[in-house]
Amino acid sequence: MQPPPASDTVVEARGLTKRYRGGQLAVDGLDLAVPRGSVFGFLGPNGSGKTTTIRMLLGLIEPGGGSARLLGEPMPDAARRVLPRVGALIEGPAPYGFLSGRDNLLRLDAADPTADPRTRAARVGEALERVGLTAAARKKARAYSLGMKQRLGLAAALLRPRELLVLDEPTNGLDPQGMREIRSLVRELAGDGTTVFLSSHLLDEIEQVCTHAAVMARGRLLTQGPVAELAAGARGRLAVTTPDTADAARVLKEYGVTAPTVVGDRVTGELPPSDPPDPAEVNAALVRAGVRVRAFGTERASLEDAFVALTGEGFDVAG
Repeated sequence: MQPPPASDTVVEARGLTKRYRGGQLAVDGLDLAVPRGSVFGFLGPNGSGKTTTIRMLLGLIEPGGGSARLLGEPMPDAARRVLPRVGALIEGPAPYGFLSGRDNLLRLDAADPTADPRTRAARVGEALERVGLTAAARKKARAYSLGMKQRLGLAAALLRPRELLVLDEPTNGLDPQGMREIRSLVRELAGDGTTVFLSSHLLDEIEQVCTHAAVMARGRLLTQGPVAELAAGARGRLAVTTPDTADAARVLKEYGVTAPTVVGDRVTGELPPSDPPDPAEVNAALVRAGVRVRAFGTERASLEDAFVALTGEGFDVAG
């Protein structure tokens, strides 16, 4: 899939590589292009190299090979110019436990030489409100739950308007309601023109909030592009609900449906990638074969189907 033009790309990597001591290859020749204005999901299992990639992109560690550009500037050489325009939450926040949530943000903002001290208190208050921490703002951070610390880290990334927001597993530690709130906030930020680069091991999270995605496994980038196109690249499935599962599986095979699977009274199988059968004809054939069809239909391919097709592995869909 062709990457977007360079002028429309806010994150770009070419041949990015990182090998740790002992020879472990964490990232292997990664090429990545994140379109401006997208919500870009960086998808892969834990340990696939996502956080190492993000740290290289932000100039926090040196790559062993290849190059990276952020907002059109080479990294890490341009870090001092670029990073004030980037908000980031990497590997979970580490607030000062003896300070309140509000005081943590005040201290962090005071350490930024480009931040306006005249608006500091107002900006801190607004950031706390956006992540739902206003009521706990004066509580010591040591008393925060993991989810509250995650919210505080996100608030820190939102202290000033950013062109790019980089979030590493932003819903980690949150309950379902908190996850929904963070997803809503990400959509709101994207609507305001911020490009959001979001890493996750949760397929459901990527499908719900992202416009584009890249799939990474074992240090290598497998594919990238619009989420809808990635899912469309996987084969759809045909599903039949019937008490006559053995006969239904036989008929489906005759029409080219591969690997029919029976679970209870439901038979599902993958449609062939080229020249798939007309569902109406398959349904008629089932009836002619004496199969009592209680439900019949096709299911669109999901991002999970695309991931399994690419890697042959299962994945965490939620939690």
